Amino acid sequence: MSEPASDQEGAHFKRSMQTRHLVMLSLGGVIGTGLFLSSGYTVQQAGPIGAVLAYLVGGIVAWLVMMCLGELAVHMPDSGAFSAHASRYIGPGTGYMVAWMYWLTWTVALGSEFTAAAVFMGRWFPDIPGWYWSGLFAAIVFGVNAFTSRFFAESEFWLSLIKVIAVVVFVLVGAVAIIGWVPLHDATGAEVASPGLSALWGEGAMPPNLMAIGTALLAVMFAFSGTELIGIAAGETVDPARNVPKAIRATLWRLILFFVGTIVVIAALLPQDQAGLSQSPFVAVFQRLGVPGAADIMNFVIITALLSAANSGLYASSRMLWTLADQGTLPKSLGRLNKRGIPMNALLLSMVGGLGALFSSVYAPETVYLVLVSISGLAVVVVWMAIALSQFNFRRHYLREGGQLKDLVYRTPFYPWVPIIAFAACLAACIGIAFDPHQRVALYFGVPFIGLCYLVHYVRHRSASQRSEPSPDAVEENTV
Repeated sequence: MSEPASDQEGAHFKRSMQTRHLVMLSLGGVIGTGLFLSSGYTVQQAGPIGAVLAYLVGGIVAWLVMMCLGELAVHMPDSGAFSAHASRYIGPGTGYMVAWMYWLTWTVALGSEFTAAAVFMGRWFPDIPGWYWSGLFAAIVFGVNAFTSRFFAESEFWLSLIKVIAVVVFVLVGAVAIIGWVPLHDATGAEVASPGLSALWGEGAMPPNLMAIGTALLAVMFAFSGTELIGIAAGETVDPARNVPKAIRATLWRLILFFVGTIVVIAALLPQDQAGLSQSPFVAVFQRLGVPGAADIMNFVIITALLSAANSGLYASSRMLWTLADQGTLPKSLGRLNKRGIPMNALLLSMVGGLGALFSSVYAPETVYLVLVSISGLAVVVVWMAIALSQFNFRRHYLREGGQLKDLVYRTPFYPWVPIIAFAACLAACIGIAFDPHQRVALYFGVPFIGLCYLVHYVRHRSASQRSEPSPDAVEENTV
């Protein structure tokens, strides 16, 4: 019998998450402001058909990456997930880089989520300073993560459920309106006929060139980030061999249905010139349907989405720090678990990083925060590339060491094409960033940061090796 987790090195995470927790954790990491706020902008940029195609392709790439992650997570359920896998099957330097990139991704997200949540609370409480709400939400999210992993999973389940219900209702009501069973209203409040699906094929359905779809595809792949949280949670999941594959299958088809269904409804019911970033397309569609209090309903849902993302972000970032400490590249104190199985020191440091990102988003949005956001935007695709390459190398290593495919509980299908295509698609997305002036800044800051991670790891590893080697004098004394 394994010893309970204690405040000592070598303690174990408690396996308390079920399939429903994994599914909602992954959905919660993906369904956020990118869907509730930015989906209309995607339609405006790529056109209805272009946006649908971009989300379909992005969903397929996410599916390929998750199949790779499934084999790794089931065979090696580790709360370090893809960072630990990359260290073992690509190289320690890559694992180090992946952990820091992913930690920074979610830490920056913490700051932006707290800031945005405070802005949306201002709709109802305009006289209360925004820092009050940011501080309150930060305390709540920290408390949820600091209690137990089961408590975190339950809270994330219900927060994500609110978002999922909102999306399902939106798609169902939108489908009824497209058929013509629910009347639409114009800006004056007069009823107008639904254009139906014919709106998808009208003028502007496709952008003037494929570059617009490619640009949208980059944003869509970022929008699907968060599905990989399943891999991080595998180390704290009951029976990961059964629950992880179930969660991956359930998550991906729902995500594709949710995203594609949402885009179809927005494209069919919202004129393209009204889609954009000026307001949530959900609010605009609900208002056209005459739903009373649509703005307040969506304000509540978006705040829930922000808190859910912050909840998942703190969880993910703390596990990445724990991984680095467990691998010996950070102080061992960050790898300690308390009696509830929580890496409290790593949690505290991630929270401090999140608050730092919050302040930088308020006081230095054009300098420090821009750098952080740029790196975190690129990090997601880099992490997906590491997952695909890790699975490719793992399978080769497993077979070379005499392993049998029949002994793998979950096998990535169509090997080696799945990891190869996933890696190539993510690499193409990274290259494509260079051709988009709005996203090019990610390369300016992200590539040097990746190089810095490798350099720091090399210097630390070299210093550690030199310390471990006996000095010439000691060798001579021993010989004498």
